[in-house]
Amino acid sequence: MTVPTFDPPGPGTWELDRSHYPSGITPIMDELARYGAVTAYRESFARVGVPADGIEFRSVNGFVYTRVRPLFGADSTSTRTPPDWIVKLLGRVHPEMRRREKLAATEIAGSGRFRRTLDDWNHSIKPAQLARNLEFQSIDLRALEDSALAQHIDTLTNYVRDSYVLHHLLHADDLGPLGKFVVYCRDRGIEIELAVQALIGATPSTSEPRHKLAALRAAIDAAGVAPATLDDVRDVSGDAAEQLDAYLARYGGVLYSGYDIDTPTLAESPDVLLTAIMSATEASVNDDRGTSVAATLRELVPEADRTEFDHVLSDARLAMDMRDDNRPLTVEWPSGLLRMTLLEAGRRLAESGRIADNEHIFELMSAEVGPLVRSGNGPSSGTLADRAAERAASRLLDPPHTLGPDPVEPPLHLLPPSMAKMLDLVLTLAQALFGANEPPDAPLSGTGIGNEVFVGTARVAETAEEAIATMEDGDVLVTRATSPAFNLVLAIAGGLVTVHGGPMSHAAVLSRELKLPAVIGVEDCLDHIHNGDRIELDPTKGTVTILD
Repeated sequence: MTVPTFDPPGPGTWELDRSHYPSGITPIMDELARYGAVTAYRESFARVGVPADGIEFRSVNGFVYTRVRPLFGADSTSTRTPPDWIVKLLGRVHPEMRRREKLAATEIAGSGRFRRTLDDWNHSIKPAQLARNLEFQSIDLRALEDSALAQHIDTLTNYVRDSYVLHHLLHADDLGPLGKFVVYCRDRGIEIELAVQALIGATPSTSEPRHKLAALRAAIDAAGVAPATLDDVRDVSGDAAEQLDAYLARYGGVLYSGYDIDTPTLAESPDVLLTAIMSATEASVNDDRGTSVAATLRELVPEADRTEFDHVLSDARLAMDMRDDNRPLTVEWPSGLLRMTLLEAGRRLAESGRIADNEHIFELMSAEVGPLVRSGNGPSSGTLADRAAERAASRLLDPPHTLGPDPVEPPLHLLPPSMAKMLDLVLTLAQALFGANEPPDAPLSGTGIGNEVFVGTARVAETAEEAIATMEDGDVLVTRATSPAFNLVLAIAGGLVTVHGGPMSHAAVLSRELKLPAVIGVEDCLDHIHNGDRIELDPTKGTVTILD
């Protein structure tokens, strides 16, 4: 068998992204996620003055790679950077660069765009997205004839595609206030690890599901029973049954283990949900850590600048909540609905003998689904089985972190002033979210979250599904990166270690919210830590030590 090679999918430097799609991305999700990212960031960068043509998204042997697409010469194969004088000249005479400089100046000064987006999100976009998700979820898939099911899949696929665009457009708007906050603190000598603690408690959207599960557990505890199934939970009381059904109606269709459609929804995983219910605890309602840190930071700012600080911090806290509220509604829920619909089609095709396994439906490209469901026309059963085997084999590959030439630092000093500030904001925030692209200071080291040493048993997992199947209360989850899909898992974890992530990553934010000791961005943790190892996390030093 020929070993696949990892060739750059185009000119420029491509960086591996395993935080969203660890490996083996499905063909349909490859199409939808790529379209969403490319469409949204091209539009967003153009409207706020970022000197780039968006973000490109390609899969290589099932692994996702991205690059920032240059505004000029994006498709050139030359690896030589233009002379400084050309870059300077373009910034001052080229019409598009002049236009973006004006837009960047407006955004840096404060255009009010984020506040308008936030208002739209709360009053129109979010209610509409919620209603549409519930509408799709209410459809009885088994009652649809094959032609109607095929049409429904087409409609739902288009909806997921558009939801991905919306997801990234909203992200582009929430990155503005978050980036301004990070840069504001950096320029005043405030370390990012301290600054982000002022955002603790800013994500009620993330904690809301936990509150609902904690209320359900409280009802179970009050009854003095130990349910073994969800039906047992319903039998506790009419109120418990109502709470459980309401939770499933709101969160059951959401992918809980990842972003791709080959990962399960919560409704498919009753044991996972039961574990989450029985592990749920209500966080302290008097947690004022964020307020306390914000007061400390405010004292570090000159008195004349404190009103500005208050505004920058307020926008950043609001942006954090919209950021976390956005993902389940625009990505994980619509994608979960598409998964369930495709599985119904796969069930019918498998029962008729047209395909060998119902999950082979995930090996189709979007244009192949409709004809196969309507009339059986499309790739053979053997072809789909081969695709499934190839995608499974790709998960065992060890992809390089970058493809193409070494990355080149953006020449901020050569750009017009406002555009340089905008690009600095984007790059600084990217480092806070995803971590520095630099070798660690020492083995098994990263960004520490918390201030108490924790010792526990390591549970190494690639997905939330794998983690929750093997973890026990108090274990330390060791994984590549976390997403909102890991929220249920982290509720039972005693500690967390990740390969990827910076001080503003999902893993770092949720660890602070849950008071979970963590070390984030430990690049070599999967090389050294094995399942079952006894490990020590020292968040104050940002180190992990293997004790066995």
